Amino acid sequence: MPSTYPNFRHSVAWLILLMEAVFIVLSYFFASDVDAGFSYPDLQAVSHMLVFGFGFFLTFLKRYSFSSTGFSFLIVILGVQCSILMENVSVLLTEQSLSGTSGAAMSMVAVVISIGAVLGKMNPIQTIAMIVVEIVAFYVSRWINIYLLQASGHVSMMHVHLFGAYFGLAVSSRLSEPPPRSEKNASTPRSDLLSMLGTLFLWVFWPSFNSVLAMERNRAIFNTCLALAVSAVTAFALSALITKDGKFRMTHIRSAALAGGVTIGYAADSIEHPWIAMLLGLLASAISILGSSCLQTCLPTLKTHDASAVHFTFGLPAVFGALAEVVSYVMKIQTTLPSISYEVILSVGAPCFTISAALITGLITGLILNFKLLKPIPVSKYFEDQMYWELFEA
Repeated sequence: MPSTYPNFRHSVAWLILLMEAVFIVLSYFFASDVDAGFSYPDLQAVSHMLVFGFGFFLTFLKRYSFSSTGFSFLIVILGVQCSILMENVSVLLTEQSLSGTSGAAMSMVAVVISIGAVLGKMNPIQTIAMIVVEIVAFYVSRWINIYLLQASGHVSMMHVHLFGAYFGLAVSSRLSEPPPRSEKNASTPRSDLLSMLGTLFLWVFWPSFNSVLAMERNRAIFNTCLALAVSAVTAFALSALITKDGKFRMTHIRSAALAGGVTIGYAADSIEHPWIAMLLGLLASAISILGSSCLQTCLPTLKTHDASAVHFTFGLPAVFGALAEVVSYVMKIQTTLPSISYEVILSVGAPCFTISAALITGLITGLILNFKLLKPIPVSKYFEDQMYWELFEA
C-alpha cells in the first residue's frame, strides 16, 4: 500500500484540477445572476463557521489534525463552487434562486457535518466523490421540500443539520469499523483544546447562520443567542452531574453547547416569547448529553461508527427542533382550523422526507465509496495524517 500511494496522491491532485476545470466550463454555460440580494456580512459569517468553526471542531483526533483542518478547507472551497452551480441550475429550471451565494455556503454545513461522521476513514478521492453526491442530493431534497411540501426557504435550509447528520451516519455504516479502543481513535488535551476552539467559533457565529434566510432577522438572532446561552450552561451542569467524579467532560461541552442553536433554528424568527427559546435551548442540551449516554450502546448493534458524535450534536437536536417547529405551527393555526390540516401534514412530512432522503442516498453513496476504483483505505491506516501530509518531527 505505501509504495502505491505516491501515484495515488498525484491522482488526487489531477482530480482536483479536473474538478476545477469542470466548474469553470459549467459556469461559462450555466452562469446566471443568483445574487440580487447578496450580502457579504452574511457570507462572511457563514464562511467563518465553515473554515474556522468546523475546521477546528474536527481536530480532536490526535493523529489526524492536519487532515481535519486541511481537508475541511479543501472540501469547503470545492463544495461551495458546486453549490453555486446547483443554484444556477435552480435558476434555469425554476427561474428563481433558492438562496444565492450565502445559501450555497450554508448548504456546505450538511457536508462538513457528514464528514464528521466518517472522519479519518476515507481518502481524499472518496471524500470528493461524497461531497459532490451529497450536495446534489441535498439540493434535490430542498427543491422537493419547497415546491412539493411547501416548506419555506428558511425551514428547508435548516434541514441542513438533519440531512448532514443522517447522510453521514448512513455512509459510515457502509465503511469498515475501527477497533473499539483504537489508540489512534483518541484525543489529547491539545487536540481537545483545538476542537473546543472550533466550538467557540461556531457558538459565536450561529445566530448569524440562523438569521440569514429568516423573515424576522433581529428576532431570530435574539432567540438564537438565548437558546445558545442556556444550552451551554446546561451542558456544564449536566456534564458535572453525570460523570462519576463530578468533573466537566470536554466532549459534553463541545457538543451540547451548540445543540440549542441547532434546535432553535427552525422557529427562531417566529418564537415571540424569550422563555420558549430558553426552554428549547435547555431541552436541546439535555437531549444531546443524555442521548449520548443512553443511546451510545445502540450504535455498535447498528454497525455505525460516529467519529464526531454528529448524531448527538446535530441529528437529535435537529429532530427536536423540527418537532418544535411543527408544534409551534399547530398552535398558531388551531384557532382557525379545528382539526389537523393539509398544511400540518406537509410540515410533518418535510423533516421526515429529509431524513429518509439522507439515509437512502447516504447508504447508496457508502456502497459506491467501497468500489476498488476509489481505493478505500484499510482499517490499519485510519486516522493518520502521514498518509497525506508532509510531517516534521519537533
